[in-house]
Amino acid sequence: MAKRVGVDKWLFGVTLLLVVIGLLMVFSASAVMAKARDGSPYHFVILQSIWAAMGLIAMMLLMKVNYRRYNGPNVVFPAVAITTLLLLIAFLMRDSHGASRWIRVGSLSFQPSEIAKPVLVLFLAWFLQNRMGAIEGFRATILPAALPSLIFIALILKEPDFGTALVCATVTALMLYLAGMNWRYLAYAALLSSPVIYYMLFWVKWRRERIFAFLNPESDPLGKGFHIIQSLIAVGTGGIHGLGYMEGRQKLFYLPEPHTDYIFANIAEEWGLIGTILVVGLFVTIGYRGMRAAFLSKDPFARFLAFGITATLLIQAFFNISVVLALVPTKGITLPLVSYGGTSLFIVLASLGVLLNITREVD
Repeated sequence: MAKRVGVDKWLFGVTLLLVVIGLLMVFSASAVMAKARDGSPYHFVILQSIWAAMGLIAMMLLMKVNYRRYNGPNVVFPAVAITTLLLLIAFLMRDSHGASRWIRVGSLSFQPSEIAKPVLVLFLAWFLQNRMGAIEGFRATILPAALPSLIFIALILKEPDFGTALVCATVTALMLYLAGMNWRYLAYAALLSSPVIYYMLFWVKWRRERIFAFLNPESDPLGKGFHIIQSLIAVGTGGIHGLGYMEGRQKLFYLPEPHTDYIFANIAEEWGLIGTILVVGLFVTIGYRGMRAAFLSKDPFARFLAFGITATLLIQAFFNISVVLALVPTKGITLPLVSYGGTSLFIVLASLGVLLNITREVD
């Protein structure tokens, strides 16, 4: 029975605040670059604003749609099939930066891998809701539960996009563990996948160079170590209070991708430690409210769905911030709700709309 009349106001408000912060920082990080490249300093922020508006409309609509409507094979199987098809179609598109991650229709483009993450969560929530007592069955439960994830991960790795594949694998493992799977199966999976991971990291030249640059960026400060060094300079320059909005220097053609992968470095430089703590605190708040909705829900489908949506967002934020702080090697994962990227912003907001609908039925 529904107990809450409205949605979680904390979750709703923090989401809006992060979107606003994202638009502010996308403009700050991209204005000079956009002016030099496209003739207008507003190029990226206008595009991001359009996607933000569409995403917020989707969030407002979806938070009014009962989440139980997605709980059925007539929704889940077409979603998995369409996502698989879109991932395959991406390989027919023109490569960008040596990767086949985008589907382009005229001047518009989107990344199917962004769609794969919520679809994977939806499938696992639907599949696992009635199998918590039989999670130890390998053929009946574990293998069919992991199959869509394995397909998605294989196609995403082929693009190649190791970071998103890692997010999908981590979310799958967490949701299976939440369903009651013994940790030893996760250990077996890690053991079996270790040769593939080793090959992907150390036998693919550019990834191997990225790993070595992470371990010792000063060995190639103008090459493979450039991203890490410039990011740390931006973070260190900001100090406690920052240089001030729009006053950052590393975004002036020093820091690569300052409006996407390294936008957190720009936040650190302009808003300082105080600004970074604010942003991290907002993500922690989303994590707390999302996990609260998951574990207070009496509906297993809602529990898995809320957990998966929240975990996906937190894992992405963790990896992005860790890359900026040189805690993990570069992975090309954007900061949810903040980084420039229309597909990511729209999908995250739509997913949060579903999560907000779940919060309607939580005390």
